[in-house]
This record gives sequence, C-alpha cells and structure tokens, in this order.
Amino acid sequence: MANAYDIFSGVCVFVVSVQLLRKVFPWIYENLLGPKLFGSAVKLREMGSWALVTGATDGIGKAYAKALAKKGLNVVLVSRTLSKLEDVAKEIESESKVQTKVIAADFTGGAEIYETIAKQTTGLEIGVLVNNVGMSYANPERFLELPEQEKLVANLITCNIFSVTRMCSLFLPGMVERRKGVVINISSLSAVIPAPMLTVYAASKAFVDKFSDDLATEYAKHGILVQSVLPGPVATNMSKIRRSTWMACSPKSFVSNALSTLGIARHTTGYYPHSLLQLSIDMLGFVSPAVSRKITLKTMENIRARAVKRAVSKGESSKGESSK
Repeated sequence: MANAYDIFSGVCVFVVSVQLLRKVFPWIYENLLGPKLFGSAVKLREMGSWALVTGATDGIGKAYAKALAKKGLNVVLVSRTLSKLEDVAKEIESESKVQTKVIAADFTGGAEIYETIAKQTTGLEIGVLVNNVGMSYANPERFLELPEQEKLVANLITCNIFSVTRMCSLFLPGMVERRKGVVINISSLSAVIPAPMLTVYAASKAFVDKFSDDLATEYAKHGILVQSVLPGPVATNMSKIRRSTWMACSPKSFVSNALSTLGIARHTTGYYPHSLLQLSIDMLGFVSPAVSRKITLKTMENIRARAVKRAVSKGESSKGESSK
C-alpha cells in the first residue's frame, strides 16, 4: 500500500513539475532572456518600405511611428485630427529623414474610412501594420451606468474591433503576395485579467488578442508575423497617467521594450514590469479567483471615486470618452 502511495505521490509531483516548467521557462525566455540578451531578430526594413500606424498622434501609437521611422521605414500616420497628424509627421521627418504620409480618419465611422485609406495607400509597400487605435471609458464604470451607453458601446466596438479586422483585410493581401510582413495588434492587459468596470473595453481587447493569435497561426506559412501586445499602465492621455514611473512607463520606453519581443513572443505585455503584474494577478487568481476579482473591483471603484471627486472639484462632468 505504501509503495502504491509513493508511486502516486511521485507521479503527482512529476506532473506538477512538468506543468510548472512549461509555464516558467517560456515566461523567462519571452520576458527576460529573449528580449534582454538577444533582442528581436526581425528585420523590419526588409518587410517593406512603409509602415502604417493607426492612432498615431499620441501615446503608444506615436511612439511606434517614431521607433519604426528610426529603423528606416517610411510611415503612414492615420488618426482623427489632421493638424496633430501633420505635427507628428514633421517631427518624424526631422528626426529620422524618412517619408511620411498622413490620413485623417475617425475609426468610429463606417466603411468609407477604409475606402479612403485603401485609396491613399495605393502603390505603397506596407510591410509593417500597427493597429493601435482604440478607445476606452473616461473612467471605470458599471455597465448599466455607462454615460450614453448605446452610443459609447457602439463606438467602442467599432473602433476597437472593426478597425483591427478591416485594416488587416486591407494590408494582409499584399504581405501574403510578398510572403513577408509584420502585424502588431495592440490589445490590453485587461483582456487577460479580471477587469470589472471596464467590461466592454476589456472584452473588445480580448477579441484583439484572440484574433491575433489565430491569425498568426493561419498566416505563419506565408512568412507573416502577427503579434498581440497587451500593455499594462502606460503614461498616456488615454490612461490619464501624467508622469511615468517604473510600472507606468513612458510610451517611448514601452515601445522600445515591446519591439525587442517581436519574433520572440506571440503574446506579450511588451514591458517586463507589466509581465510581473500579470504574473502576480494570475498567481492570486490561482489561489483564489474570488479574492482576485474582489480586489480588482475595489481598485476600480476607488479609481472611479477619485475621478468623480476631481471632476466635482473642477466643476466638470465625469462623462466622456478617450481615444489613443
């Protein structure tokens, strides 16, 4: 009987050890060894002479546009406000001596957006596509209490989901034909951890992550690399974090780290401290999912309460929307 118990215990320890190793070694390689020691081996300039970045006038999108330009790619900048696009284009041309093209487009609109983008990029060899444009809540809020709920939800889904699928449908054919290309889809850490009071936003970003994963599998044989980037807190207008810290880094720092994971990780938080944050939340969820959800909900309630207090003190409404 003792021998049987020892064998059973040994098998259990072996199975648990193998599962831990399957999780631990990839995590260490994708977040530490790969990016820090080796860096990305993907030669972006060889993918095509142009990169296209949506939501390119601020935050992560602007940082991607500048980083790609520094690697020698000409950049198509797509965002809502023409004047901001022109300012960013001038910065990039001055700093990196590459060509730029600007396209004003509101991604909460309809099919005409993509007709315009297709027409204005005719003849351009788009080798890198960064689907960054997105929108979230102004502040964490319960689903039934979202301001102008019907409009906000429709805009959010159109901007966060439809834009990614349509932009891929526009530029993947050229990549397939050339048998090379890179697609970087910006998801969110909220897609893979509890995110109460960001319900629709988090769900839309979960779509982006799943879409990216399966798209990567479908088109790997065509030489196309698809990466899902799941940022945690980054100091941007959208996050309303004004000062960068070790955890809430600057967009420039985030993108520099995220690009080093290209070709190493299919899914990445892009920034090592965000990986630690995800790991901590996952471990807490493993021990007690209920506690993990409760802590997250309390955190979101506190963020909302502070936002409402600030708005009241300024005589402003807490209603509104943000976009990358």
